[in-house]
Amino acid sequence: MIKIYLVGVSCIGKTTIGKLLAREIGFTFYDFDKEIEKYFDSPIEYIKEKFFSIYEYREATKVVLRELIKKKKSSVIASCPSGLRDNYLREYKKLRKNKENTMISIHIIDKPENIVERLTFYDKESRLLEKKLNEKEKRLYLKEIKKRDYIL
Repeated sequence: MIKIYLVGVSCIGKTTIGKLLAREIGFTFYDFDKEIEKYFDSPIEYIKEKFFSIYEYREATKVVLRELIKKKKSSVIASCPSGLRDNYLREYKKLRKNKENTMISIHIIDKPENIVERLTFYDKESRLLEKKLNEKEKRLYLKEIKKRDYIL
């Protein structure tokens, strides 16, 4: 089985690219956050609140990554910004050794100005919020995004 693992910052286009790619090549698409919500039967914010640290959260949710990679079908998985860090990276490397899977990881990057234009916001129930940023908010988000070392 071939597993294509997309990682990148929020609003970079992992889901959009992943869905298009999966459809084009006949693979199944999975959004890692949505799969975590299904597995724990709870919105992601409530799941995160149960843990003392992001490390503990990743430790608990790596089982979802394991299950996605073990599935007997070729797939595209859109992961979170930390998709190849800490617990997820160790799980990914362990599963990559399995000769049944060909693992391909793709780190998606873009210019900060483009990311700001795609920003989306969700409430604690994982419902999309209709939020239009004003110019001041755009500048503030742009400044924050530029601090990251994994963008163009």
